[in-house]
Amino acid sequence: MKVNYFPLLLVLVVISLSNFAKAIVEREGKNAEELAEDVKRSQFPDGFLFGVATSSYQVEGAVHEDGRSRSNWDVFAHTKGNVNNGDTGDMADDHYHRYSEDIEIMHSLGVDAYRFSISWERVLPRGKFGDINPAGILFYNKIIDNLLIRGIEPFVTIHHHDLPQELEDTYGGWLSPLIQDDFIHLAETCFKNFGDRVKYWITINEPNLVSEMAYERGTYPPARCSPPFGNCSAGNSDVEPLIVMHHMLLAHAKAVKLYREQFQKKKGGIIGIVANTFMYEPLTDNEHDREAASRVLAFNVGWCFDPLVFGEYPPEMRHYHGNELPTFTSEEKQLVGNSTDFLGLNHYTTLYAKDCIHSSCSCFLSSCFPGADRAIRGFVSTTGIWDGVAIGDPTGVSRFFVVPRGMEEIVDYVKKRYHNKPMFITENGYSPPKSQEEQFDDLLHDIKRIEFHKAYLASLARAIRNGADVRGYFIWSLMDDFEWVNGYDVKFGLYSVDRTTMNRIPKSSAKWYRDFLHNISLNDQKPRIAFPFTSADGFLPNVEDGTAEMA
Repeated sequence: MKVNYFPLLLVLVVISLSNFAKAIVEREGKNAEELAEDVKRSQFPDGFLFGVATSSYQVEGAVHEDGRSRSNWDVFAHTKGNVNNGDTGDMADDHYHRYSEDIEIMHSLGVDAYRFSISWERVLPRGKFGDINPAGILFYNKIIDNLLIRGIEPFVTIHHHDLPQELEDTYGGWLSPLIQDDFIHLAETCFKNFGDRVKYWITINEPNLVSEMAYERGTYPPARCSPPFGNCSAGNSDVEPLIVMHHMLLAHAKAVKLYREQFQKKKGGIIGIVANTFMYEPLTDNEHDREAASRVLAFNVGWCFDPLVFGEYPPEMRHYHGNELPTFTSEEKQLVGNSTDFLGLNHYTTLYAKDCIHSSCSCFLSSCFPGADRAIRGFVSTTGIWDGVAIGDPTGVSRFFVVPRGMEEIVDYVKKRYHNKPMFITENGYSPPKSQEEQFDDLLHDIKRIEFHKAYLASLARAIRNGADVRGYFIWSLMDDFEWVNGYDVKFGLYSVDRTTMNRIPKSSAKWYRDFLHNISLNDQKPRIAFPFTSADGFLPNVEDGTAEMA
């Protein structure tokens, strides 16, 4: 007898489509509700810092000027195929020559603080192998002084990805314990020259991300990895990220010890570290995926923060890595434990987490990475798409989706795990999806970016109302910049930068942020305008409605 399976197949297809549609409706409904939520500055505590952020290689340019040496990113970006369109940071946003104009823009916005980083290769071109570069010190002194004149707090990152290539060539950079002494030398140089005016310090930006991208995926310099993570000429993706992170954490702790013993009491200030902090949700509601979501948080956030609070790596990592995970000596435990005054969170998105211990994992999408079934990934696959449905609206970065609730959730996680240690949201930003049809006017009229920041700030405000000790929020970024391997294609800025003229052009989001910071609407009052100021370099910014031009 011939059995007709068509009706059964039809029913299964209908059920599948129904579930698919339901998932879309639920996701869209939840995200739409979050995006519609309004937020005001008055919802945040007194003294809460609102700012903007950049980093040296991404905005400064002037890579061959005033004694600066070649950096690891100079070499990497000039190697064919490493960066989209062959882009480099040679010019970047020319912030080196236009810093005065950019500070006037910040002042017109009304920000409380500016987070920027020190170019290691500009201040110490040869590390410990050479002298301090006076021109580098002068450049950052001018930035700091100009910020303070305008009532803007400098929030300084000592190391944000770029370092002298000589350190890489001589002993292998962060793979070698020798770099710790070099980093201490850099930190001490910064404390001595800038510490009388800088009250907020970050030692290292995103050591967890650098360990992954540079030594596991091989997509950042020095481009080391091994299969299945990538195709590099050298490296070991299962072990080297652990070694690099270990050296970074020890370097951080030694710098903090130096600061606390020799500078903090005399000059005041606080010092911390910044981690890349994705939030994760279980792919399904089964127990294994729930455990996977918890585990991947420990492997990402806990990997960086646990040692600096508790003096040891997360037990979840020790369980799966065993002897491959470095250990701290008893003296080192005393050194690294409680070695941060605050925790910096760079948060952009939330991903789904799928367990790879009790089920097989494969990756065919741009929003997931290979190697999920390895210990270095915690045996967890992370993705932003499930059954064709994205966890949130897509952005210009394949792994970044708009999921505002993730802000409240990651802050709550850090609050609970680290006994509500003070936090700063040191980066949060939006880049629109790349499209050939995008018009320049559309990029300037960036409603999606405004919606993003309003929704994420509303989520942050809820976390603070629920007791989280968060003390500041920085938008990434002030202006479109060199976005690492994405070059200039990915645009996070409140201001657009004309790649030919270097003119800064305000987007709608810049106007929104200015009004938000003044706690006003368009009809209430005129925004603050920066007062005229001529620097020693002869810059005369003309500031009106948030724009600035060179005189």
